Amino acid sequence: MTAPPIIAVFGASRTSPGDGLYEDGVRCGALLADAGYTVMTGGYGGVMEAVSRGARDRGGTVLGVTAPEVFPDRAGANEFVSHERPAVHLLDRIHDMTRMSAATITLPGSLGTLTEFVAAWNLAFVARFSGTKPKPLIAVGEPWASLVDQLATTLDADRALVLTVGTVDEAVTAVRRLVH
Repeated sequence: MTAPPIIAVFGASRTSPGDGLYEDGVRCGALLADAGYTVMTGGYGGVMEAVSRGARDRGGTVLGVTAPEVFPDRAGANEFVSHERPAVHLLDRIHDMTRMSAATITLPGSLGTLTEFVAAWNLAFVARFSGTKPKPLIAVGEPWASLVDQLATTLDADRALVLTVGTVDEAVTAVRRLVH
């Protein structure tokens, strides 16, 4: 029996229950768990907690890749994480999340989310040099669509590697189509 594919979800660390972004995260995690995927997040609060909560509420497995040395003020993984995987450095954390996942979904966030998203995009771009298939990258929301278009134009980045969608429902539908 093979393990279910892992879907990594990146997003803001600063949102809380009742916020639209938090509720979108809960829905994303629930939809992924309902589809049979293992969910991976950064393991802390905000969207990471929301996605973890949604997945666990539906009986899903949640991997939280934390970075205790980078974030010593954070007590550890949120209560909805099934298995915590500590990483030493922030880049190790991003590497683990992109390496272990079959696809990534990027929800709205700030600089940390941007870093995760761009690292995943870059890894998808360089996959061709090793003869491997790029992993699906799905970004949710207009800000990502505008940013991806801008980076594709100004940096000659491969726009075709990123699917931008408007909602978490569309993101999970895309994952279901692209990851088996």
